Amino acid sequence: QLQLVAAGGGSVQTGGSLRLSCAGSGYTARTYCMAWFSQAPGKTRERVARIYSDGTTSYADSVKGRFTISEDNNKNVLYLQMNSLKPEDTADYFCASTQSSAYCPTSPGLYNSWSQGTPVTVLL
Repeated sequence: QLQLVAAGGGSVQTGGSLRLSCAGSGYTARTYCMAWFSQAPGKTRERVARIYSDGTTSYADSVKGRFTISEDNNKNVLYLQMNSLKPEDTADYFCASTQSSAYCPTSPGLYNSWSQGTPVTVLL
């Protein structure tokens, strides 16, 4: 199983940027999906971006054009570059993985490795 450690959260003014990172260690299958989820207080966890093992990416409509997911396979690190941040982006952010998967699921229940949350606060 993959162990994931997220970092990079913090407080930023509206319009600012942050880059989250997620360091992975342990077994990685040939096919996998890595994703970033956000969870605001009192709300369900939602997928904001994902990258499949073939390099294809997908984003939630709310972050398209502002967030970019990428990975450094040599260092086993997943990134989320967050630009033009809005107050509604305020949430805890988690990275997640599902291994030996033929697709990237939307439901958080289908991911089997999770990082701890890293908090992002966007100030007015």
